Amino acid sequence: MTAIAADLLVGASTDFLRNFSPFNRMEPEALAFVAERAVLAFHPRGSDILTTEMGVPRHFYIVQRGKVQARQTGPTAVTEYASLTLGPGECFPIGAISAQRPSTNAYVAVEDSFCFQITDEDFLQLMQMSPVFHLFCTQYIASLLNQSRQQLQTTFSQRAAEQQTMTTPLGQLVKREPVCVGPYTPTRAALEQMNAQHIGCLVIVDDENHPVGVLTQSDLLPRVILAGFDLERPIGELMTANPHQLAATASAYDAALEMATHGVRHLLVVDAEGRIKGVVSERDLFSLQRISLRQIRAGIENAPDVGALQRASKDIRQLALNLIAQGIGAEQLTQFISALNDALTRRVIQLALERHDLVGIDFGWMAFGSEGRHEQTLSTDQDNGIIWRCPEIEAVGPIRQRLIAFARDVNTGLAECGFPLCKGNIMASTPELCLTLDEWKSRFGSWIREPVPEALLNASIFFDFRVLYGNERLGDQLRTWLNKIVRGNSAFLRMMAGNALQVAPPLGRLRDFVVEDDGTIDLKKSGARLFVDVARILALRTGVDSSSTAQRLRQASVKMGVSADEVAAIIDGFHFVQLLRLRAQHLESENDGQADNRVDPDSLNELDRRILKESFRQARKLQLRLKLDYQL
Repeated sequence: MTAIAADLLVGASTDFLRNFSPFNRMEPEALAFVAERAVLAFHPRGSDILTTEMGVPRHFYIVQRGKVQARQTGPTAVTEYASLTLGPGECFPIGAISAQRPSTNAYVAVEDSFCFQITDEDFLQLMQMSPVFHLFCTQYIASLLNQSRQQLQTTFSQRAAEQQTMTTPLGQLVKREPVCVGPYTPTRAALEQMNAQHIGCLVIVDDENHPVGVLTQSDLLPRVILAGFDLERPIGELMTANPHQLAATASAYDAALEMATHGVRHLLVVDAEGRIKGVVSERDLFSLQRISLRQIRAGIENAPDVGALQRASKDIRQLALNLIAQGIGAEQLTQFISALNDALTRRVIQLALERHDLVGIDFGWMAFGSEGRHEQTLSTDQDNGIIWRCPEIEAVGPIRQRLIAFARDVNTGLAECGFPLCKGNIMASTPELCLTLDEWKSRFGSWIREPVPEALLNASIFFDFRVLYGNERLGDQLRTWLNKIVRGNSAFLRMMAGNALQVAPPLGRLRDFVVEDDGTIDLKKSGARLFVDVARILALRTGVDSSSTAQRLRQASVKMGVSADEVAAIIDGFHFVQLLRLRAQHLESENDGQADNRVDPDSLNELDRRILKESFRQARKLQLRLKLDYQL
């Protein structure tokens, strides 16, 4: 081969690789290294490219044209859970060649295919010379997700530039040194400093500059003026102890979520040693977004009626859309939406309580489903109930009627704020969902003892619960009881596992995806649900108290001895499906359509198609673990 011909082949290889991750971001010298050493090999339809019997892989493959099917081999191979199809730009076998062990998959050309291949020695050298390639191989889906977020931010670059970004580290938002005093400073001297410095938040620190309290302007009227506080007494007697604080490396989004969750207007920023670095206020976050957190929070807390809450509900939605445009991750987005929706729900409840006499009734307002998991998206209806305690058995009937009338008022108010009434009637105004603690235990217990299909469906909804208003201890007691009774009932867990496996990831054997008749995939039914259902079972099996899917997976995996990398990849897959749901709902809203969970995979760019396929593979891996654990 002439030098000119060789250069042309290297150039063609480079041009091809630049279309796919991670090569499109790879360092120039590393990309040249791959292109110069890659050999293009032909594999006829039906031929084995790599099998377990071939031993430790001698080559790393990149599909150039055609389709390659990876089939799981050995005793763990399980029908539809054990195969996947690779197309142009996809690589194999990353795990086996990195660990220098035989592949657990057999790779077969399902049509005439061409693959670039480099030797195992070149692969290991590439891992050392290219941080991009190393990250890709060790954190495959996380690397792809990061690219997708960058791509989304580029798409909305003008909008994001106008609003800056909520990913800004808090350390960059701190513009001045904090004004600090010791806890024994006389209050008068401390207030004089606040006045002289024109600040709204004074930080009280110990001898090592660790914050121990704060005093804000809003504290002065109730604590000093109206209370007639002696200004010669130390500021430590007046301050708010244990102030909310975040690390300087935390993002503006983290601060916004903290403020939204706890209803505070100032956060202390500390360094790695916990020493005070500065103060971030809501005002600092206002400049990062058109719709301010303070406006929304104040609008909710001060809403005199449901009409005012309707406006706040629209603002929550708009702020969420702005954050999507800025590339905020799905876990943070859904937590943010849930936190503000929680605040709105609490205000609807408070307004309803002004019209209903429930004094002396010990109750909690329960959220089920996605709200119970802190995973609300932009399209969600109501799933709620009431848990309460009745001191006298003869009073059960009258108290229930009062609670139902109150719940009907709340359900109506939430519907007016954009949370549709549940079509399945899973609402607190339904008598069957307004139950005492003992009645909830009895209801849950009947489903566990007789896990018929309807009981399993109910468990998949109601076991994802939390109390978002009222006596949270009632919910804690129910969760403790539930975990205890379920852990000892392997038959029920096995039935739940079988129910969770009824929906398979929509991955095709030859095509990338299996779509419905309209050419779309329902990302809730055929995507998020796959992760949610398995996480619920693992949490029940291991006694995890959290209702969040990601936290359930993280905490259960520790108890089950699953590697952190494996769990991180699964959670990344779940979050990407959630992000696609949010984006799809966003686009539908912008086009005045009805927000839903459907996406046409052909409308996705190549990167997002690839991540979605990998996300579904992670769901299949999670289901496979369940299938093997329960021998289904």
